[in-house]
Amino acid sequence: MLTLPNLLTLSRIVTVPLLVALLWWPHWPAGYAAGFVVYAMMGITDYFDGYVARAQGTVSKLGIFLDPIADKIMVAAVILVLTAKGVLTGPYVGDLHVVAGVIIVVREITVSGLREFLGGVRVSVPVSALAKWKTACQMVSLGALILGVAMPWWTLDVAGMAVNIPHTVGLTTLWLAAVLTLVTGWDYLRVGLKHMD
Repeated sequence: MLTLPNLLTLSRIVTVPLLVALLWWPHWPAGYAAGFVVYAMMGITDYFDGYVARAQGTVSKLGIFLDPIADKIMVAAVILVLTAKGVLTGPYVGDLHVVAGVIIVVREITVSGLREFLGGVRVSVPVSALAKWKTACQMVSLGALILGVAMPWWTLDVAGMAVNIPHTVGLTTLWLAAVLTLVTGWDYLRVGLKHMD
């Protein structure tokens, strides 16, 4: 059932290869600027597909199935590319920031499996307010990390160290998202364990 909300969701999925291609070269500010625009548009469709579906009363099983998949594909693809291209590095801890990305990807896979299992036993787990904050932190963080490469001149000298403002915001919110990911992931796991033999 290809309603407008479902088409918006599908557009996020089919746009992922374009986003990955734009982010593939780590020192290509123009490509990362275009990548940021594409990423922002994907984020906007993520909001509007659900809004339009609810407003029009066209919430469908296909949309309920596709929406979280589209989100997870987009987030995992961006984290993987930024990791591969060395963007998830920073002062003091170097590439240890990759751990935050790993936490997020592992949680998304685990929660997908739990949702599938719980669906089989007809248990619904609503999205909590904290999970929505986690998603917001993820979106802000990845967008800021992309923007940091697109705007290398947006850098300040802090105690003799060059600090790119968007990149620093991106790494900070990535860790915040990772912490919220652990908390919300545990909530889902706790519910799932109650229904396992």
